[in-house]
Amino acid sequence: MPFSKTHLLGIEPLDQSEIITVLDLANEYVELNQREMKHSDRLSGLTQVNMFFENSTRTQASFELAGKRLGADVMNMAMQASSINKGETLIDTALALNAMHPDLLVVRHPHSGAVDLLAQKVACTVLNAGDGRHEHPTQALLDALTIRRSKGRLHGLSVAICGDIAHSRVARSNIILLGKMENRVRLVGPPTLMPAGIGEFGVEVFDNMEEGLANVDIVMMLRLQRERMDGGFIPSEREYYHRYGLDSAKLTHAKPDAIVMHPGPMNRGVEIDGELADDINRSVIPEQVEMGVAVRMAAMDLLARNLKSIRNCGNGKNRNTPEGTAQ
Repeated sequence: MPFSKTHLLGIEPLDQSEIITVLDLANEYVELNQREMKHSDRLSGLTQVNMFFENSTRTQASFELAGKRLGADVMNMAMQASSINKGETLIDTALALNAMHPDLLVVRHPHSGAVDLLAQKVACTVLNAGDGRHEHPTQALLDALTIRRSKGRLHGLSVAICGDIAHSRVARSNIILLGKMENRVRLVGPPTLMPAGIGEFGVEVFDNMEEGLANVDIVMMLRLQRERMDGGFIPSEREYYHRYGLDSAKLTHAKPDAIVMHPGPMNRGVEIDGELADDINRSVIPEQVEMGVAVRMAAMDLLARNLKSIRNCGNGKNRNTPEGTAQ
């Protein structure tokens, strides 16, 4: 399989063939996860450490379940009560982790670039579970798998990503991935929630939902990230829903077979109408959750294969160090 990476820090370093490789393997894991016996031994003997400096029930549970189904020894570190909060630096934490000899490190951090820094300091494979406003690669990959399974392809589609673009690492990773796979991407939201320099992303920008959703194949809603806002980005949640929340009336502007997505957690009645979110004919939100486990299994499987290959070669001074490999 064409996949050479030993870290998954973002979508940006991946080429089209590597994205397809992850999705193809994830598709096989979807089938495994639907069986009565859901276990594999792909990560048997390996240790997976989950370090979540930000709370995330879905993502952490998904990574934990993925590791256990692949046979890894999985440990969740309680970062809210960790030595970081006692003054320890991230680098010191990395040095302590090295002494424990983990094989896969899953990290979620509120600061952009923190996961990349850890990847430079630890002697194991690192997976980015979301860092600041930078990237959330496995979310974009699971969204891509959901789209491909629903639409039968992952190219030549028109996708509207709507809502809080400025604070969303999910939006950034999806923009990059969908662009690499030759789709047309639209960003829809209030000007106050559009990032600076958005014109450099190769996307179309709309501040009107009806215009932005016209004839699109995919409507991807985003969570309104109040915790990352330090000012008056919206007048009120009621006004935001009126103008930018997805409801059945706004959805009529999209194609009749357009699907509705949301990375979760959803704020019903703010970003999306509750009945529409639960509409099995339009919403693929439950499928996104299901695809998340399969995609994370595939990513860890592929990364572990490359790590084992490097260790078997024994070229480095430290047998655990993935030297000279691309991120």
